[in-house]
Amino acid sequence: MHTILQISDTHLSPRNGLFLGNVDRLRRLAEALRPDLTVFTGDLSLDGADREEDMAFAAELLRAFPGPAMFLPGNHDTGSHPFTMPKQPANEERMARFRRHFGAGHGVVDLPGWRIIGLNTEVMGTGIAEEAAQAGFIAEVASGIGDRRLALFLHKPVFVTRMDDPQIDIWSVPPAARPGLMPLLGHVGLRLVASGHLHMHNPRLVAGVPHVWSPALSFVMRPDEQDDLPGDRRCGVLLHHLGEDSVQTEFLLPDGVETTWAADVAHLTYGA
Repeated sequence: MHTILQISDTHLSPRNGLFLGNVDRLRRLAEALRPDLTVFTGDLSLDGADREEDMAFAAELLRAFPGPAMFLPGNHDTGSHPFTMPKQPANEERMARFRRHFGAGHGVVDLPGWRIIGLNTEVMGTGIAEEAAQAGFIAEVASGIGDRRLALFLHKPVFVTRMDDPQIDIWSVPPAARPGLMPLLGHVGLRLVASGHLHMHNPRLVAGVPHVWSPALSFVMRPDEQDDLPGDRRCGVLLHHLGEDSVQTEFLLPDGVETTWAADVAHLTYGA
């Protein structure tokens, strides 16, 4: 059985020193677990969208994890759709900064019997060139799945209410961009959709497929700060066990990992 370690929302910056203990404990856990792949599902940096030093700092720490890794951007790494982040819209300059430190921002890894695909949710629905390039990537990797099982990783969940909800929100992929994901979401081999961004753990079944929200490794937020979305608000990580035809997901709470409330560090992060 193969394993994938999913780590999300580390929000690292050299300007505050926050969350470094959690990252160190997770790195030591990864060295003990030796997963076949580690997927970092976005918001790796605190403000890499505008600060080179944040992106470089996050890359130095996260690239020290053992084994193969896939790095996906979050809205705090590259900006996002201008509706949700009008002051930091995703653009080529921000994507180029991410690529310098972490790579393409989307990727594919094949394990025996499985295809693992990671996507950049922050360019979805933006109309920038990177979105069109990723659409070509989706078509290519979807056509090559064959009879393998498929696990899909993203920063933002595809939706938090229902697939056909027309309302754009700050939590999920813009509705207009969701049809472009159907070569993967509608694939007969799909067995997992795993995302971050929400800073909580919530496993749900959608048409028989687990859609799993990953906890953050940095901080958590109050329900009233997140439209009362339901979930387990503790910091941790996910370990996905790939079987022959299904995925079993563990919510790991490693010894010593601390859960920090956003309000307690607001003056050092986004409330500064």
